[in-house]
Amino acid sequence: MKQFFAAKAEHPDLLLFFRMGDFYELFYDDARKAARLLDITLTQRGSSAGAPIPMAGVPVHAYEGYLARLVALGESVAICEQIGDPALAKGLVERKVVRIVTPGTVTDEALLNERRDTLLMAVARGGSSAKGSSYGLAWADLAGGRFLVNEVESADALEAELSRLEPAELLIPDEEGLPAFLHERTGMRRRAPWLFDADSGRRQLLKFFGLHDLTGFGIEDRPLATAAAGALLGYVEETQKQRLPHLTSIALESAGDAIAMNAATRRHLELDTRVDGDTRNTLLGVLDSTISPMGGRLLRRWLHRPLRTRQVLAERHQAVATLMENRADEALRERFRALGDLERILTRVALRSARPRDLSTLRDGLALLPAIGAALAGLDSPRLQVLAAELGEHTGTAALLARAVAEQPPMKLSDGGVIATGHDAELDELRRLSTHADQFLIDLEARERQSSGIASLKVGYNRVHGYYLEISKALSERAPVHYTRRQTLSNAERYITEELKSFEDKVLSARERSLSRERLLYEQLLDLLGEVLEPLKRFAAALSELDVLAGFSERAQALDWSRPELREEPGLHIERGRHPVVEAVREQPFEPNDLLLDEERRMLVITGPNMGGKSTYMRQNALIVLLAHIGSFVPASRASIGPTDRILTRIGAGDDLARGQSTFMVEMAETSYILHHATPQSLVLMDEIGRGTSTYDGLALADAVARHLAATNRCHTLFATHYFELTALAEPGSGIANVHLDAVEHGDSLVFMHAVKDGPADRSFGLQVAALAGLPKSTVQQARRRLAELEQRGGETRAAQMAPLALDQPQQFGLFAAAPSVAQEALAALDPDELTPKQALEALYRLKSLL
Repeated sequence: MKQFFAAKAEHPDLLLFFRMGDFYELFYDDARKAARLLDITLTQRGSSAGAPIPMAGVPVHAYEGYLARLVALGESVAICEQIGDPALAKGLVERKVVRIVTPGTVTDEALLNERRDTLLMAVARGGSSAKGSSYGLAWADLAGGRFLVNEVESADALEAELSRLEPAELLIPDEEGLPAFLHERTGMRRRAPWLFDADSGRRQLLKFFGLHDLTGFGIEDRPLATAAAGALLGYVEETQKQRLPHLTSIALESAGDAIAMNAATRRHLELDTRVDGDTRNTLLGVLDSTISPMGGRLLRRWLHRPLRTRQVLAERHQAVATLMENRADEALRERFRALGDLERILTRVALRSARPRDLSTLRDGLALLPAIGAALAGLDSPRLQVLAAELGEHTGTAALLARAVAEQPPMKLSDGGVIATGHDAELDELRRLSTHADQFLIDLEARERQSSGIASLKVGYNRVHGYYLEISKALSERAPVHYTRRQTLSNAERYITEELKSFEDKVLSARERSLSRERLLYEQLLDLLGEVLEPLKRFAAALSELDVLAGFSERAQALDWSRPELREEPGLHIERGRHPVVEAVREQPFEPNDLLLDEERRMLVITGPNMGGKSTYMRQNALIVLLAHIGSFVPASRASIGPTDRILTRIGAGDDLARGQSTFMVEMAETSYILHHATPQSLVLMDEIGRGTSTYDGLALADAVARHLAATNRCHTLFATHYFELTALAEPGSGIANVHLDAVEHGDSLVFMHAVKDGPADRSFGLQVAALAGLPKSTVQQARRRLAELEQRGGETRAAQMAPLALDQPQQFGLFAAAPSVAQEALAALDPDELTPKQALEALYRLKSLL
């Protein structure tokens, strides 16, 4: 156990996988923890000071699966291997830690999520200002070869960045005063505060990149970003124990280039994860039709960082339109089906951990270049032509891989057969010796029988004496003079010749020499690829973007999306907009709606029944704006969008038990953030402000918040409310207008029309919705009586607007009169003169579903 204790002392915070023959074993607390996390047996091995030593183990051949589970849980592992051959060792086999695997530094394919970046992040804290402490951020995608930094001015902005990037591992200084949310994250690592020093970080970066200053990276005057980058780089070098040649630069990310979204907004809009944690039926789920894993990761990055840079967005929109018009997306997507994850493969090439099939995948990817170039040739799109140029030619590299790598190489280099036949004459000869040894011996035996005239001569082999020619005792005197006696038996003599000896020397070592030669050739191949790594990385990056743009083109055609217009004038005008996710999952046609926001109409107060579609209407417009700002077409017949700097939402809420916050507290905290950060260029969604407290408190708060947003923030706001009193805010010159969603009541049924119309709603249908939800009839009746009492006492100022509920009262019809159906009442509510042909068709489908 001395070796174990020595290794554990060097890595006290990591789980230690200690190699014992065919198993990795864990001891003491590591064993207890691994048994609990991996659901493996906790046993014991020997004893110490009279107490049994807890032990758990996993087989070497299956350890990667267990390692992946631990990494996903935020754990880090040190792997302690046997060094040298146990059969040759005198005493204990030497062991040492050869690899450290942490959640943010993994590069092995088996340990990675192929469609999500695996990030390592470091956070350095600076001084305080009016907004609070400022912070430097650095994050690296080691598997993809990206290294970025940023600086933010507040804890709120830091939390927003964490929600966007979702690092797998987070390095923070071990000091007081850091925001609580940093300590709550899985994969958090506390590091000594002095590791986050700006001056030492600068020196470390200069040494790593071989520079005299950081001006070229734009971070010479960014001490907090430099401090974080230095802390991150030090951790990577400490854990990886090797050079990182694929990290060739560091990029400064500017917050002003992107639309800001805080953690609440990302959660409410369900970009890639629903509020309940499910990843199905999200915007990414509808939008992502990329073929390659690297394209899928790029799309996720775009989705979480919508751009404000008009030139970049215009080029993306034009590229998508060009692909659609020329049907070039189909040709590209067909080629992409043969693509592998070239981005991560190139990282493994740089780290010299690439496996044989990585190289065959790279070879096959390069072989697609002519077809991809032909699909892009002549397309009238600046961005597509830039990407075509970034692809490069790589004829020499493609030819080398085609010549050197076997068509279908094995999984592991140690299996042999990786280097193609014909690439290396020496390797071919060694393989021939190894593969055709039997035939050589048959031919040799035939030649020696003929030349010696001894028909009974035979070739044999044993492990002690090797290969031999055997002649019976009776005929041994006829043995040729060039035979050398090797062994005497009772009834035979065994001989060796120079030819057989030479063959023996070759064939017995041919397998080992063949594998050794392959390893040498493979290393040379990695050396050659390392020399062209940068153009190959540009090639992979261009393929990723082409995959995303071709996916946008496919989605636009399949889902009937249109090209948005990004204008300089403020405002938002959307015609026949739809919610992309709701439309995708529902069977009935989606009811499209318009939106108009401008300087004279900055806020819409949205009223209508619960379940009527208010939240869906708000979200769909935010998603349309977001999609336009990543370069995608949008689910609307037309969308004209002015400058947008933020999307901020307050939709739905729940208790935050971890932080001891009630539903109402969460609601107010999110509202406070919006009031402090919204600008005239922000899009704000507010849903049912004030519902978490008493009626009058809630109404007062909702009124004050709406007035503040309209008069002080002057942002573009969609404000859904159940307080009908707020409709009075829509006065001339206020910048506020009323819209509503309607429903048709028929007996015990309620049909939601989902159409947005100007003006306030005349009732909420709250009790009808309660009845539809299955409340006992007696409860609904009691609620009706209570409502009548409140109306009589004037308890609610809007009570006069609400018709009495009559769900339990049978309607009196004429003797021969039939009660009007739900479909009839829905039909009566339609105005055919206001319907377009498409709206009329959708209404017809909806009416048919009511029959």
